Amino acid sequence: MQLPLQITFRGMEPSDAVEANVREKAEKLERFAEHITSCRVIVEAPHKHQQKGLLYSVKVDITLPGKEIVATRHPDEHHAHEDIYVAIRDAFNAAGRQLEDYVRRRRAEVKTHELPPYGIITKLYPYEDYGIIETPDGSEIYFHRNSVLNADFDKLENGARVHFTEEMGEKGPQASSVHVEG
Repeated sequence: MQLPLQITFRGMEPSDAVEANVREKAEKLERFAEHITSCRVIVEAPHKHQQKGLLYSVKVDITLPGKEIVATRHPDEHHAHEDIYVAIRDAFNAAGRQLEDYVRRRRAEVKTHELPPYGIITKLYPYEDYGIIETPDGSEIYFHRNSVLNADFDKLENGARVHFTEEMGEKGPQASSVHVEG
């Protein structure tokens, strides 16, 4: 971190043990992203007047180049937050998930959808209800009249560009669905 970790206690006395736990969790976040500019953590015990235990609120605010990540865990969301360490863990886990997403996007590891195979119709046999698609690598893929989804098989022409879904048939690769482009 470029700036030192900042820990603030509200509605409670500062605790060395809690501070050590927060520092440990913040160090783990630095393993995900080395570009963290600053990290501010607020640990709060807002409801002193409750008859049961205190419910702790923890806010983790992380600053990165071009991004701020804020993870807050409020006491009304979870009664396990009567334990301050559980509240800290939950807030840091939420911040860690957001940080992992940020790092993935920065590394361009965002999931992309693979484009379906494409080709050009090179042979048509309308009286036999099938045709052949040639792919850019020179493979020939069989398709049946019923595989054409967005056009009339009888109006297809050689040279029409298509994309398709390929599967293995009895006699080799075949297109199970064919979409005519344009």
